[in-house]
Amino acid sequence: MSRAETVVGAAEVRVSRGPSPLWTLGLLRNEIGMTFRRRRTLVLLAVLALVPVLVGIAIRVQTEDGGARGGPAFISLVTNNGLFLVFTSLAATLPVFLPMALGVVAGDAIAGEAGAGTLRYLLVAPAGRTRLLLVKYASTLVFCLVATLVVATSALAVGALLFGLGEVTLLSGTTVPLAEGLLRALAVAGVVALSLIGVAALGLFVSTLTGSGIAAMAMTVGVVITLQILNTIPQLHAVQPYLFPHYWLSFADLLRDPVYWDDIRRNLGLQAVYALVFGSAAWARFTTRDITA
Repeated sequence: MSRAETVVGAAEVRVSRGPSPLWTLGLLRNEIGMTFRRRRTLVLLAVLALVPVLVGIAIRVQTEDGGARGGPAFISLVTNNGLFLVFTSLAATLPVFLPMALGVVAGDAIAGEAGAGTLRYLLVAPAGRTRLLLVKYASTLVFCLVATLVVATSALAVGALLFGLGEVTLLSGTTVPLAEGLLRALAVAGVVALSLIGVAALGLFVSTLTGSGIAAMAMTVGVVITLQILNTIPQLHAVQPYLFPHYWLSFADLLRDPVYWDDIRRNLGLQAVYALVFGSAAWARFTTRDITA
């Protein structure tokens, strides 16, 4: 049975009683299932899982040739404790790979349905456009969290295999037990995932502007890359704190004792603003859009 037939059949059963919270959860569960059953999504996750493998091997080879040089401070600590490969891999994937993967999923959320001709059938259900948009955004955020955890889990496994695990010496010089180090790694993964909620809202907004999933993906990724470039130009230092990539690496402050919260709070606050702005724009566009697909 096709997606359109499934949606229409379910909608006919529910028309008389209207949507309920359980129905909304069912819609979200179905959307998440559809997202992770797509071959494109599985390929993206596989590529993200491969990045820590390549990073770990590169560090292992480099240190054997004379020590790790350059990059964030915790790269040089990877050889002493494989747990630091988690932080290094997240630092490597956050600027490019994670935003691009999220941009693909978010950009396809609405535009992909329109291009496939299923968007109109989804709107037959009595949930309304606002509920559908929220479900799409929630599904995108779930992918964001899963993608981040895939990178972290792969890095932890590779780090344990190549460098071993043990007590963690933080960037401030304090040594903490491995259990606390693992909790900090989980907190870092959470902050990284939250750092991308602005990208998710941007991708959803772009997805409401076009009926082509490929165009929406390309536009979202293009905007992210452009902002990344602007964030590296010294002459734009006055506006850079307002660009959503500016505080992405603030998660490193979780590896200090005590934790430095200032940049982390700025990062999460900035992402919340972007999510609100682009989420509102997506809602305004989608609720007034003429759906003919």
